[in-house]
Amino acid sequence: MSKIWSVLDIGKRSLMNAQTGLQTVSHNIANKTTDGYSRQRVELQSNVPVGHGNKRIGMGARTGAVTRTNNSYLEKQITNEGNTLGYNDAKSQVLGRVEQVFNEQVNDGLNKFMGDMFNSFRELSNNPESLASRTLVKESADFLAKDFHRVSRQLKDIQKDVDYQLATHVSEVNEITKEIANLNEKIQTVTVSGGPANDERDRRDLLVKKLSEKINVQYAESNTGLLTVTAGNSAILVSGYDQHDLFVSGTVEGKNKQEGNFEIFFKPNKKGTAINVTRQITKGAIGGLLETRDMKINKYLSDMDDLAYTLGSKMNEVHSLGYDRYNAKSGNFFTGLNGKKGAAQNINVSERILNDVGTIGAAAVKNSPGDNRVANLISSLQQSNLMGGGTNTIDDYYNSVVGEVGSVASRVNSEFTSQSNIVKQLKNIRESISGVSLDEETTKMIEFQKSFDASARLIRTADEMMDTVLSIKR
Repeated sequence: MSKIWSVLDIGKRSLMNAQTGLQTVSHNIANKTTDGYSRQRVELQSNVPVGHGNKRIGMGARTGAVTRTNNSYLEKQITNEGNTLGYNDAKSQVLGRVEQVFNEQVNDGLNKFMGDMFNSFRELSNNPESLASRTLVKESADFLAKDFHRVSRQLKDIQKDVDYQLATHVSEVNEITKEIANLNEKIQTVTVSGGPANDERDRRDLLVKKLSEKINVQYAESNTGLLTVTAGNSAILVSGYDQHDLFVSGTVEGKNKQEGNFEIFFKPNKKGTAINVTRQITKGAIGGLLETRDMKINKYLSDMDDLAYTLGSKMNEVHSLGYDRYNAKSGNFFTGLNGKKGAAQNINVSERILNDVGTIGAAAVKNSPGDNRVANLISSLQQSNLMGGGTNTIDDYYNSVVGEVGSVASRVNSEFTSQSNIVKQLKNIRESISGVSLDEETTKMIEFQKSFDASARLIRTADEMMDTVLSIKR
């Protein structure tokens, strides 16, 4: 009698095992396209047998655990490579915009306007008394000054846009770390009770990958399932159930940093002093944005200031030697050149010249209507080695800056493409290990369905046996 009950018990347990298997299969199929999901499997093991005399009689199978198919080393690889991918992606996007600022093929740029200005002085030297030639000099110089303004303004606009991107990324980092802290609590609760917390761990692993794409982080898991996440070297974003925010704030001008550009701060507690962690963030999208804004764009702004200041100052120096149509000293041709910093933004043609082209100096001495020596001297500046400590002409200097922008952007694009392929390959490997195969799940479903049917037959048979035994007494 007791053995018949054992058969019923084995059948019931087998039925439950098949049901658990079918539920797990359906869970896998439902999460086929869920990002970061790891395929789950029911681990069956033999139940503890019972002893009858010198015999050991098996008691069927039981569900040991529902585990996820996951390679933790591969997950860490994807996280690390994703960090570099986010870094290259951010740099590629920003430098692509910088390239357009210096794109001489699409727009008339500084190179053309500088050439036009020097050519207008050559035209003036051919006919120093011509008002039309003087007007051409004024217009071409004004176009050049305005294009200096354009380049400076667009580069600073890109920096401002980078600031807003930084604020957005930091906000997303805070949202991610809040969810990680919440998952920590859930995972620890399940882990302490003896469960694996499969779905919560999948979600947390995915969040860590997304976080790593935005900022360089270090993370470690405790024995109870709690994950600690640190940004840079000292900003502890997640510790157990606690989460701490990053925030951005505009700061004063500093080395390789413009006035008002955002820096990133970490506050360990509500009453604590905010810590500037900007220099600790070197990778991820935030690291790429910071490096491009502070190291690349600031350099190009400085190059343009250097070019505008040197060109304007030298022209002022030569132009001041001459005399205008009214036999008066010519004075400065450009204004706003109080120093190299900000020269590209501040350079302008003198108001005096804008109002009266007759004040443009072409002659070297008074009362010499046909004298063109100053105009010739100014036009010759185009071929003079004024830049780089007397090693480069103005054209060569500007072309080297444009060439550097193109070269850097091209290299970053290549690095981004290469890194994208690396991450894609790692994700394909992960998919082959942890991804859900519908063919495999269909096979498993049929297997569990057959097992369920067989278990039901076993229970029915045991029930019939029980009826038979009970009918003997009647």
